[in-house]
Amino acid sequence: MSERLFWQDPYATAFTATVTRVREEGGRFLVELDRTLFYPTSGGQPHDTGTLGGVRVLDVFEPEKHGQRIVHVLEAPLEEGAAVEGKIDWTRRYRHMQRHTGQHVLSQAFLRAAQWNTIAVSLAGPEIHIDFDVWPGPGAAEEVLAEAEALANWAVYANLAVSAREVPEAQVPLLPLRRMPKVRGSVRVVQIEDWDLAPCGGTHLRSTAEAGPIKLLGFEKGKKKTIRVYARTGWEALEDYAAKHRTLKALAGRFSAGVFDVPERVQKLEDELYAARGEAQALAAELAEHYARELAQAGFPAARQVPLAALAETGRRVAEWPGALALLAALEPGGEHARLLLVAHPDREAELRSLWRERLEPLGARGGGRGHIQGRLAAGKLQLALEAFSGAAKENP
Repeated sequence: MSERLFWQDPYATAFTATVTRVREEGGRFLVELDRTLFYPTSGGQPHDTGTLGGVRVLDVFEPEKHGQRIVHVLEAPLEEGAAVEGKIDWTRRYRHMQRHTGQHVLSQAFLRAAQWNTIAVSLAGPEIHIDFDVWPGPGAAEEVLAEAEALANWAVYANLAVSAREVPEAQVPLLPLRRMPKVRGSVRVVQIEDWDLAPCGGTHLRSTAEAGPIKLLGFEKGKKKTIRVYARTGWEALEDYAAKHRTLKALAGRFSAGVFDVPERVQKLEDELYAARGEAQALAAELAEHYARELAQAGFPAARQVPLAALAETGRRVAEWPGALALLAALEPGGEHARLLLVAHPDREAELRSLWRERLEPLGARGGGRGHIQGRLAAGKLQLALEAFSGAAKENP
């Protein structure tokens, strides 16, 4: 049995304890103590890390569900019976506390906003998620999220005290708990003044003020008509805001506009791009028709390099000409490779594979297809490929 110091003072960062058991398992060393400040993975909250006797703690877990033992996974062994000093990674612990208290605040906010009941949580974060027992549809969900986020942050601004206590089993049914406990016997409950009361074995902040800001990031439909909501709390919400602000500011700089003008500028750019693509497609079609007529007038078989934008359309139009058999090629962006397209009129498709295999594969061309063959080749061998196909054309007019 390990005394749970993290319940007594979740803000403590160091402690002393006696090693009660050590064993090796799969190259890892499992250590148990008479008392510990290290929180084990439980209730959706990740475990603490740090050091024990100067040895790094890799994992912390409870071997039995709802048991009394806590096992510390170390990268080196400790001596049974030895007194050791433990130090936890405070930055990691504090972020877990912000996530957990923030989750309690949010669960109650959704309950008040729309009677959504929390059915599962994950605090593995930094982006936490909460699952609720309803799927209201996208439109209604957006409205509920906006209201719940406002309520949650008002609870943060109210600087509500957070406390925890053990409650005898007989008194549990008398409490206005947000949800009933999953265990029998006495229950540890966490209370946020008159805001929230719920069974919980996690580490929490002293005040809701430390959990802010709380920012909802989005939602998705879950299984069996449930909804999953994503959020960030505390420092991790600020870090998310800072990163997004830097990104938005950089975009605004590219547009020479204010950050709030970026959506309008992006929309304008999308409209211009859509129009330009339409014009480019029309020009590519005209160019493809020009190349197809040029090749047909010169006579098939034929070989030609064309712009990449016109490659596919040129191939389609060439194949419409009776007796057509042509190798089309275009340089890819970067100029390291060329794209090849071997096309034929339906009455000459049988010749495609033998020409590709005999004239182009020896140069390193790789490709395939049905009704035509498309592939790639090193750009340095493009001219050789065109000449090789032209040679085949002279042999097989």
